[in-house]
Amino acid sequence: MKKQRPVNLDLQTISLPLPGLASILHRISGVIMFVATGILMWFFAESLSSPLGFANVQDIMSSFLAKFVFWGILTALAYHLVVGVRHIIMDMGYGEELDSANTTARISMVITLILSVLAGVWVW
Repeated sequence: MKKQRPVNLDLQTISLPLPGLASILHRISGVIMFVATGILMWFFAESLSSPLGFANVQDIMSSFLAKFVFWGILTALAYHLVVGVRHIIMDMGYGEELDSANTTARISMVITLILSVLAGVWVW
């Protein structure tokens, strides 16, 4: 039996709704945090190894690239936390309709943007 279903393999023509984008970004931020855990554990272990190790971590963290990576980690953490709370609220049965899901996705992204700016001010 041949199914007459449309097949769209051009990913650039697919329009993903905002709640779907928020969900995918939530997964991506989780992967970023998983990888970041290794980086932060290495920094922590190195800083506790000796006074020279602590000085090395201070030198590394004074560079622009390290501050940018640390800011990215904090932004991923903020996004994952905010959207995770949104998902928990939706699991309780609130905000599951399309209009309210769009609204809560927008609110989540605005809150994350504010937290990201605050993290940038804190890091720099």
